[in-house]
Amino acid sequence: MSPALEARQVKNADDTRQSLLEAAFDEIHRFGYQAASLNAILERTGVTKGALYHHFGSKLALGYAVLDQEIATKLESTWFEPMRRPGNPVDILVDTIRKAGECIGVDEISLGCPLNNLAQEMSPIDDGFRQRIDSLYRRWQESISDLLARGQREGSVNSAINVTDTALFVLASLEGCMSMAKNAQSHDVLMSCGEGLLHYLENLRASPENQ
Repeated sequence: MSPALEARQVKNADDTRQSLLEAAFDEIHRFGYQAASLNAILERTGVTKGALYHHFGSKLALGYAVLDQEIATKLESTWFEPMRRPGNPVDILVDTIRKAGECIGVDEISLGCPLNNLAQEMSPIDDGFRQRIDSLYRRWQESISDLLARGQREGSVNSAINVTDTALFVLASLEGCMSMAKNAQSHDVLMSCGEGLLHYLENLRASPENQ
């Protein structure tokens, strides 16, 4: 087999795998993991059942991959990467939250946070899901706590706060805001709840005399 043909086959396989992941993410986000239909995923992608099982040995493996790759990638681009930027940590956190809220559309409000949905549905009944969800939540919490800790070292964040506890509270507030907006089916509820959180974050700044 020529190198060019082999490269095309690898690319085609990668493209097939990615299309399955994207379709599975949408199906799970809309209906939940347990109700997600493999037939609907196959119909949307035009992939055969044999090809699906070639890439993912089972529906469970597909669900795990959605967490490990699709949801993790979305968290990386929306939350983790922005919070590694240089600048004032409180400004960065406020800006990241505000932009995330502004980018959430009608479907996201209607369907809710995909990570939180899976936590509610699957953590009590499957340890593989629970561990993966816990790992993503820990990464999210650590991205916030690392940012606040940097602010403490630089003198821009109140040195009296416990950054681990504060990060957990901020993350719980974010997910709580999404849950309330989903229940109310209202973007206004999300933004109102978010404004309360942003006000709290402003109080994390170090006093001017300590900067």
